[in-house]
Amino acid sequence: MFTNLESIGLLSNAKTRSISAENPDGAVGGGAKVIPDIYNPGSALGKGWKVRPCITLPKKSLTTLVDVEGPGSITHIWITVGEIAYRNCVLRMYWDGEEDPSVEVPVGDFFCCGHGLRAKINSLPISVNPSGGFNSYFPMSFRKSCKITVENCHTEDIGGFFYQFDYMLCDIPDNMAYFHAQWRRSMTSREYPEHIILDGVKGKGQYTGVYLAWEQMSNGWWGEGELKCYIDGDGEYPTYCGTGTEDYFGGAWGFGDTFSTPFLGYPLWKHGNGGEIPKHGLYRFHIMDPIRFEKDIKVTIQALGWYPNGKFEPLTDDIASTVYWYQTHPHAKFPDFPLVEARFPR
Repeated sequence: MFTNLESIGLLSNAKTRSISAENPDGAVGGGAKVIPDIYNPGSALGKGWKVRPCITLPKKSLTTLVDVEGPGSITHIWITVGEIAYRNCVLRMYWDGEEDPSVEVPVGDFFCCGHGLRAKINSLPISVNPSGGFNSYFPMSFRKSCKITVENCHTEDIGGFFYQFDYMLCDIPDNMAYFHAQWRRSMTSREYPEHIILDGVKGKGQYTGVYLAWEQMSNGWWGEGELKCYIDGDGEYPTYCGTGTEDYFGGAWGFGDTFSTPFLGYPLWKHGNGGEIPKHGLYRFHIMDPIRFEKDIKVTIQALGWYPNGKFEPLTDDIASTVYWYQTHPHAKFPDFPLVEARFPR
C-alpha cells in the first residue's frame, strides 16, 4: 500500500503530454516552434525561446484549447487572465465525444473566484496564487477523447489569456467516473429562501464539493441556513443535513475572519463599505469524505439570518454556486446557461 508521495517513484507506462499556447496540440516535440516576427519580444532570440506564451480570445467567439484522443487523464490546469474574463468567459469540457458538456462554469468561478474578483485559495484541488494564477488538480479522466473550450462572451477581445493543460495518456480503470462541474445563480426570497446547488443528476457517483459566491442583500448575519443532500430518492427529508452555513464550510460562530485550508475555506469577505453590497466566497471539498450516491442526488442551501425577536429570518440573497462531482455516463443535460448579462456581479 503506497501513499501519494511514495507512489512518485513508481514506474508507469503513462505518457506525459502538455498543451499550451507554445504547443497548442500537445504534439511530441511540438513546443516552442513559432518563429517570431520583428514585433515579437523574442525576435532577437529567434525560435525556440519565448515567442507565443498566450493568446487573444476574440470577442463573442469560441476557442478550442484542448482536443485530444484518449485514453488519458488531465492532471493539472493552469490559467491566468485579467478579471474582465472571470464572468465573461465560460469554460466547457467534453468527455468521449459527448454533445453536451460535463463542465460549464465561468472561468473565475471554476477556480473559486466569484463576483469577478480574485481571492487567494490554498485548497488541495484548487489553488489561486498572486496575482491570479489559477490552478486545478482535479483528476479528469477520459477514455476516447477530451475537448475543452473557452467562450468569450464579452463585447471586446480579451488579450493575455495564458494557459497550460498537463495530461497523461494511460489506461483508465473501469470504475473511474467522469469529472463534472456546473454553475447556477439564483436570488432567494422570503417565500423560498433556498438556492439549488445541484439537481437532476442521474447515475452513480460522488458529490465532491462546492464553491459559493454569496452576495448579501441585507444587514446582519446571513449564514444560519443549512446545506442538504437528498440522496437516492430522498423525498421531503434529506439523508445528509448540515447545521448551518459556517458549520458546513468548517468555521463557527459567524466566521469572524477569512481562512483557506486544503479542504474548506472562507477566502473572501468584502465588507461592503461605502454602500457596496457585502460579498462572500466559500468552498468545501469532499476529498476525504465524498458524499456517494447510487441513483441520484440533489443539493441545496438555505439563506437564513435572524429577526430581532430571535427567530430565523428568510433572506433575499444573490447566490452563485459552482458544484464539483464525479459520475458515470451518460449524464443529464444541464440547465440552460445564463446569458452574460445574468452573470454580471452586483
